[in-house]
Amino acid sequence: MNDTAPRVINDSLSQHDFTRLGAIIQEHCGIRMPPTKRTMVEGRLRRRVRALKLASMHDYCRYVLDEGALDNELVNLIDAVTTNKTDFFREIEHFRFLDERGLDALSRLPHRPGRDRPLKCWSAACSTGAEPYTLAMLLHEHARAQSPFRFDIIATDICTEVLATAKLGIYPADMAGMIPKAIASRYVRRSRDRDDPTIRLIPQIRQSVRFGHLNLMDAQYPVATDMDVIFFRNILIYFDKPTQKAVLHRLCRHLRPGGFLFVGHSETIANMDLPLTQVASAIFVRS
Repeated sequence: MNDTAPRVINDSLSQHDFTRLGAIIQEHCGIRMPPTKRTMVEGRLRRRVRALKLASMHDYCRYVLDEGALDNELVNLIDAVTTNKTDFFREIEHFRFLDERGLDALSRLPHRPGRDRPLKCWSAACSTGAEPYTLAMLLHEHARAQSPFRFDIIATDICTEVLATAKLGIYPADMAGMIPKAIASRYVRRSRDRDDPTIRLIPQIRQSVRFGHLNLMDAQYPVATDMDVIFFRNILIYFDKPTQKAVLHRLCRHLRPGGFLFVGHSETIANMDLPLTQVASAIFVRS
């Protein structure tokens, strides 16, 4: 590569190169790349083309796939193509279920999570952190009313960029819109700089979540096998059926009997022979 950026002579991604990249992405992180995603991938990879000072998408693909740079570039490639939409209290019915029914059901199990030991929660595809931080706010609220109550939240994702954002706990101010006002007043602070429209979560919330990198395609997960709650929402839609089944079976190995698995409202786990029973829309209990 040259030290100065060359003139970009071709900024389009050929079908051949898209197919090759798609195969790599699906192999490493399970995400399907159908033809409809070609334009999206092309747009997101332009930054990598510029960062590497290459002349074209084709040169990028040649550099990554033919010239031995895949190992060094794989993290950047996955970061570029991973979809990371998230909001606080997204699909709020799940959090209402947990608050109104789920925590009570868990408290009546023999191991009494929250009292005898911390309630263990896992956000298994946490994106920029809104989901696990929502859990943290909800559980802090529960602890205010049900002391003593202890909990532990881990949050993982394959994308290193979103994990870095999540650890900061700083978000665009418009993301605060779905947070109930009473909860926001306790746990969210707006920037005092009028030219900086951001919100920051207070240290108590940020310190309640432990973030880590995890690839759901791995055969084993470095996560405890006695989770009480696993959030795995709006991820299955990116996997083919065999990958969906394999990942869900692995997740079930980490969920304690009586624990809850939450998936996205548009997702289904029917006909996968899982040790789960549906108890509400997109909510399942481990048998």
